[in-house]
Amino acid sequence: MAECLRMTRTIALNCVLDTVLGGLAASLAAWACGYHAALPGGAPVLGMAGLAVAGWPFRIFQQHWRFAGRSDFWRLGGACVLAAVLVLGATALPGMAAPAFGMVYGMAAFMVLAGVRGAYQYWRQGLMGLAGRQRVIVVGDGEDASRFLTLAPHMGRRVAGLVPEGRQRRPGRRLRGLPVLGQVGDLRAILAALGADEDWMVVVADPHCRGERLSAVLRMAHETGTPVRCMPDLSGLTGTARAPLHPVRLADLLPRQPVAPDEQGLASMLRGRRVLVTGAGGSIGAELVRQIARHGPAELILLDMGEYPLWQVDIDLEATAPALQRHLVLADIRDPARIERVFARHRPELVFHAAALKQVPMVEANPCEGLLTNVTGTRIVADAASRHGVRAMVLVSTDKAVNPASVMGVSKRIAEMYCQALDARARRAGGADAMRCVTVRFGNVMGSTGSVIPLFQHQLARGGPLTVTDPRMRRYFMTVSEAVGLVLQASACGTGAQEDRLAAALLRRGGVFVLDMGTPVRILDLARQMIVLAGLRPGRDVQIRFTGLRPGEKLAEDLFYSQEILQPTGCPGLRMATPRTVDLAQVVNIMDALTVACRQGDSAQALDLARRLVPEFVHNPHGMVTQVPAGQVDVERNAS
Repeated sequence: MAECLRMTRTIALNCVLDTVLGGLAASLAAWACGYHAALPGGAPVLGMAGLAVAGWPFRIFQQHWRFAGRSDFWRLGGACVLAAVLVLGATALPGMAAPAFGMVYGMAAFMVLAGVRGAYQYWRQGLMGLAGRQRVIVVGDGEDASRFLTLAPHMGRRVAGLVPEGRQRRPGRRLRGLPVLGQVGDLRAILAALGADEDWMVVVADPHCRGERLSAVLRMAHETGTPVRCMPDLSGLTGTARAPLHPVRLADLLPRQPVAPDEQGLASMLRGRRVLVTGAGGSIGAELVRQIARHGPAELILLDMGEYPLWQVDIDLEATAPALQRHLVLADIRDPARIERVFARHRPELVFHAAALKQVPMVEANPCEGLLTNVTGTRIVADAASRHGVRAMVLVSTDKAVNPASVMGVSKRIAEMYCQALDARARRAGGADAMRCVTVRFGNVMGSTGSVIPLFQHQLARGGPLTVTDPRMRRYFMTVSEAVGLVLQASACGTGAQEDRLAAALLRRGGVFVLDMGTPVRILDLARQMIVLAGLRPGRDVQIRFTGLRPGEKLAEDLFYSQEILQPTGCPGLRMATPRTVDLAQVVNIMDALTVACRQGDSAQALDLARRLVPEFVHNPHGMVTQVPAGQVDVERNAS
């Protein structure tokens, strides 16, 4: 109620001020035309009445003077033209030079109204600018930069100039009343010439300034000790809402634009369904749980063998989705009897299988455990899901399954092959009730448990050094929220919730969804960026030490095989690969023998069986540097 009264009071005040200014404009127009006395009712009354009527269709009384922009001044012009027409009709009497008065009145009204608004903005910005001690250099000159320039005085910032992208924006020119200081490549010299220190700040107002472009800005500003801040999305802000600037985040430095999933397609797949997530306590599983909960499932079954991570996810859901019916299940996916009881009790309709052992060196040291979890566990979950009428099972896979050099990689490739074979058989049979198996493959996610980024953060907290295995090592990176969003998107595409004919045809041939990860990032560059983001200098404040490849590691990972041609799908950010498939009976026979070997602890026999299924498996147990596969450079170029 108080907000409504305040808004009504503001509109009433604007109406009074604008109509008074309209009367003043009419008096000026009558004086300029020389027939003030000849106007019926007097010029001020006519001007006030004309603007009072014309202002409502164009909503000029609802304008916030302090934030009036280009569109507001266009509306103001339209209202003044309509007011001039109304006054012209009221003064259309014989013997009067009414047309001249009407035109002069319209121009005078616009000049007075726009002039007062502009003067008020200038006064407010000057007043706030004097209070703001920190001077700002803005990188960018688009609409987002314009919005920031409007809000800057109210954020305690004083904008000193612009550093735009376009070559036509040369130093010496002015944009939006501010000087152009130079190009982005000149930022180091600009800051040095200004004597930039803690009283200055660089604000990146261009939302497309990401990846290497943002890294370059960060490096140049860091050399002069100038902090860099990024502008958040201002599209939802109105009026006097504040938009806090945020420091450059590691995700901002990824060489790719994030892709938003189709929320409507995801809702149609998840709403009102019983959903099971295995590995719900892990990084990917927990984010799957959070995003699925937003789409209104009927029930959410969280399965993990770790008590503490499962409790953490439950606490998170209690705060974000308290009304959601959920079940916490402590279970080992390698225990077929336990998994059978879970499916019999909860009867899930969708299964997201994220449970896996993912740490390459750890699985190298315990190969039988890794194969049992990633291969046998996946088969146990898939078979139970198929027996209990699950609509679809989604396997979360990894780029390490392509040309695998580690036990973890080959175990995930075998899991892919089993799910591919199940799905291909179901699709060829054409049964509407047959379970769909959707496999989604992607690279590293930022901040996942045990990944390189938390390791670097821990090493930075101790003062360094940061350890990088090899200066040539590259990996694909994506934020965990975007990766999980695209996993759900692939699930909708693969299950028919979002129909795509090409994807359906490729899935019948054993297709695997591959997330568009952009271009791979050098781990050495990532380490340097994290040092800079911490406000330190690589090589001076914090050292970087090279340790050599660990068991099972490669210099570079692939998202698909070199002989494959990635096919587009109907969903942005998703493509599809069609790796080699095998007959389901053949996979089952070898997997039976592999499970027996693993339970007996015979890792040599288990790895021999893995090679029978994945002949491209070239094991690298000692962390030796191997030749980068031929064609990888071309593959990466195509992927970008």
